[in-house]
Amino acid sequence: MSLTTPDRIRTLQRKLYAKAKQEPAYRFYALYDKIVQEDMLGHAWRLVRANGGSPGVDGMSFKAIEDGKGVDAFLRDLACSLKDKTYRAQPVRRVMIPKADGSQRPLGIPTIRDRVAQMAVKLIIEPIFEADFCPHSYGFRPKRSAHDAVDDIADTLWAGYTQVIDADLSKYFDSIPHSKLMTVVAERIVDGGILHLIKQWLKAPVIGEDENGVKKTVGGGKGNRKGTPQGGVISPLLANCYLHILDRVWQNRHLKENLHAHLVRYADDFVVLCRKGVEEPLRVVRDVLERLDLRLNETKTHVVNATQAGFNFLGFTIQMSQGVKTGKSYISVRPADKSFAKIKARLKELTGRNLTPIPLEDVVKNVNRSLRGWVNYFHYRNSSRVMNKVKTYTEERLRIHLMKRHKVKDRGTGFRRFPGRDLYDRYGLYKVPTAAGWRTAHALA
Repeated sequence: MSLTTPDRIRTLQRKLYAKAKQEPAYRFYALYDKIVQEDMLGHAWRLVRANGGSPGVDGMSFKAIEDGKGVDAFLRDLACSLKDKTYRAQPVRRVMIPKADGSQRPLGIPTIRDRVAQMAVKLIIEPIFEADFCPHSYGFRPKRSAHDAVDDIADTLWAGYTQVIDADLSKYFDSIPHSKLMTVVAERIVDGGILHLIKQWLKAPVIGEDENGVKKTVGGGKGNRKGTPQGGVISPLLANCYLHILDRVWQNRHLKENLHAHLVRYADDFVVLCRKGVEEPLRVVRDVLERLDLRLNETKTHVVNATQAGFNFLGFTIQMSQGVKTGKSYISVRPADKSFAKIKARLKELTGRNLTPIPLEDVVKNVNRSLRGWVNYFHYRNSSRVMNKVKTYTEERLRIHLMKRHKVKDRGTGFRRFPGRDLYDRYGLYKVPTAAGWRTAHALA
């Protein structure tokens, strides 16, 4: 399945971006007809299909669509409902995702039909907002990544901005006021059809389950005035649009120069790196958030002197350190303790005693899948020590699993029977790289 953007769609996106860039006050009004075109919905389907995910409240999976009426008929029906304006957003299925601190995060899963429609709209309006977004915003944007945000922070620390406001927004996605969000969207989009679709997605009922598995409405609906469900295709873009106001204040008031404070934002996670005091930058942050009807989580927001302690951002711990041998300063970026603990917990789960009845190949395959995903993200900058720990722990967990599977109780016997070389050569374990994510004099720190 090719995910390459078709030439016609790419050309349209470039034109929209160029128009928005050239005319910052221009409001786009003729967009709705673009989303219902066959190639647009077809590309939206391919992107949504590649992302995978569970069915929504209708229980309809990708396979069920493909094996049932077929993708072409599915897209024709969607196109017809959009064209004749009979399309109605379906309720969102809520699932609760456990967090490291023991709490749970709500995740909203729209139906596949709604995800395809959202993707089609996103393909059209994203280039318009991209033209406005600021350079210090990195989250959920094309050709930008969490690593880019981390690099920006490291470069800024190196430039002397070492007083860090480590900010945490309180329930951001649940707090976005619909009226103010739609006002922000309408600064650029005045096409009534597009705005009506976005309103439908914001107002969609949210269906959850009680402790007995009984489905019930737990949020959303026409009376709902705030929040956009995490999990929707278009939610990250809308969330970026709303916090763009904070970015815009920072850029238009030249606060990096005037307050010696640099903002780095990744979706709702952001830090402010300060060179000459944190009081005024923090006051500006509070003032802007208050106008947006948002608030800081005071228990998790704190100020850190990065020359003395680290702070966590996007799963990494970042701080200024000194090389043990050279004594020279450098910026240390390593996987955070929570990130290490999370992969350990996952590996323990995937190699548990209860999994000995299933084929060993499946156990190793699942371990490798989780390991590769974690390593692809965290094998970066000063990661050697943690990578070594992950590699050692993975070997230990697979060896214990093999011992349980073969009823070997003595650890010495287990080491002799299942040596490290066999874990890789015979059983196919993925080998975690232990060289640093980059190579510098301090890469092993």
